[in-house]
Amino acid sequence: MTKSALITGITGQDGSYLAELLLEKGYAVYGLVRHLSTPNISRIEHILDKITLVEGDLTDQSSLDAVVLEVKPDEVYNLAAQSFVGTSWNQPILTGDVTGVGAVRVLESLRHFCKDAKIYQASSSEMFGKPKEMPQNENTKFNPRTPYGCAKVYAYLMSINYRETYGMYTSNGILYNHESPRRGLDYVTRKVTDGAARIYYGMTKELHLGDLNAKRDWGYTGDYVEAMWLMLQQDKPDDYVVATGEAHSVREFVELAFFEVGLDWKKYVKIDKKFFRPADVEYLIGDPSKARQVLGWKPKVNFEELVKIMVRADVERLESE
Repeated sequence: MTKSALITGITGQDGSYLAELLLEKGYAVYGLVRHLSTPNISRIEHILDKITLVEGDLTDQSSLDAVVLEVKPDEVYNLAAQSFVGTSWNQPILTGDVTGVGAVRVLESLRHFCKDAKIYQASSSEMFGKPKEMPQNENTKFNPRTPYGCAKVYAYLMSINYRETYGMYTSNGILYNHESPRRGLDYVTRKVTDGAARIYYGMTKELHLGDLNAKRDWGYTGDYVEAMWLMLQQDKPDDYVVATGEAHSVREFVELAFFEVGLDWKKYVKIDKKFFRPADVEYLIGDPSKARQVLGWKPKVNFEELVKIMVRADVERLESE
């Protein structure tokens, strides 16, 4: 019998890669999309004929109820969120409503109308914020430093509460930074690779960035969506850190990106104070031991390969344009 999966946030980076993976595994894939006059479907345009889009909104309970009643999914992947950390400072209330309370609305719909569905909640390394230990694992205390991180902690804890209180299958994936050519241009990694490609073609002369010393545990999105799927294939629900176990600075990312196009980054990159956040997260690195041992998961693409994949994709895109 064909399994069905509902993906909220299917038009985003993670949603598009996950949809591809589930289609390969023979799922009937449904994607939740908001009603927009001009929907942003560029990341899933190539699979539109293989998936079913359903309208709903994480801020509207009745629309979620209607979708769950219509789809009756076997698995639900809640990836939708206001997920840009910088924006969460400008729109903290919206971020809390969509990223935090929105996850609870999804849980409520499933509790009432599809209680046996297996649920994946997209959690984030931003929940650790300024951690007390390195690296961070599933037992590390949360210390979020952004409205986005706070909203994710709320969604994480509520997911566990629904698991323990109602016996629902809810698993949290605490994913560290994961990137790809489909990453939005407002994220620093994509901003760097797109900027390097534009400078290479003479389309612009400078790239303005914030803190180059900030360190992150960066992986490839194609690898990370496999971990999401594996979590829902286990006998019991649980929570997992998904990371590479390596940390690299923004400076290292910049160096590799410009090296890929044969340029000296120091001639083009300018530090701009407006890109510094009110309370930034300086250093995060995850311990994926549990995911490796229980799920049998490990990343296939390393840091250097990830940067090359992204730069080459931007170079090819700009060349075709």
